[in-house]
Amino acid sequence: MTTTFDHLPPQVAAGLAAGTLAPYLGPGLLSLCEGPLPPADPLALAATLAARSSVPGKIRTRVTAVAQFIENFKHRKTLVGLMGEAFATAPAPSPLHRWLAALPAPLIVDTWYDDTMRRALAARSDWAEVQGLSQSEHFGSWTGWYGADGTAVEGPVAARTVFYKPWGGHAPAANYLVSDSDFVEVLTEIDIQTPIPALVQQRRASLGFVFLGCRFNDQLPRAFARQITKRSGGPHYAVLPGEPTRMERRFLEEAGITRIDLPLAEVAAALTGQHAVAA
Repeated sequence: MTTTFDHLPPQVAAGLAAGTLAPYLGPGLLSLCEGPLPPADPLALAATLAARSSVPGKIRTRVTAVAQFIENFKHRKTLVGLMGEAFATAPAPSPLHRWLAALPAPLIVDTWYDDTMRRALAARSDWAEVQGLSQSEHFGSWTGWYGADGTAVEGPVAARTVFYKPWGGHAPAANYLVSDSDFVEVLTEIDIQTPIPALVQQRRASLGFVFLGCRFNDQLPRAFARQITKRSGGPHYAVLPGEPTRMERRFLEEAGITRIDLPLAEVAAALTGQHAVAA
């Protein structure tokens, strides 16, 4: 049975600040931003895509199925265009985004398509980004590398911080893993780590992860979290308030992840110094 804290353990803030714990971000981090937001979870994204392109009612709540339908019947370019429209809204980074961007983190993982963390990193020049690529558009290439200015570069780039977006992202090149076929291609190989950049694998070996804004109530986020953290140094923590689902609880136990039963906003305030970290 995994450990659960109802306060923020001081070692989490210390590990993030020291660069021994790596942030692992999910779509829930957008809840900390103010103003208009892009879709902030898979259900919202499915609704956004379905509203822009007629899809069968029975699949309207499954984002990968909605995306696959659009790709099959309206063309891949249509899907990419709709994803671009959905994530064109770029909220100002929250204080937590900015705090994380200032850390000496060797690795930051971001599993959503928005540009918010990228914007937070923009004040620095010592980072590089690697994104997952769809095999339907980049057959044979699993990842694309980009400099801090967004220019495509030959990877890997041994920057101070590697910003890894395994599902792709809106900027700088509209790379999206979103349809059923996109994920089938990656999941076929991910057990042997082929789609995960070698530099990410190298850096994770001495790192633990802190999951922020992530849920594990679907197979995809569980599969990616499991494989990205494979052979990492640990320990791992997840900010997951409230009662987890049966599958979430099972995943946390299997992965040895300590759950922090606090609202994300409260953890964000503690980490950014707006409130003292609980002892």
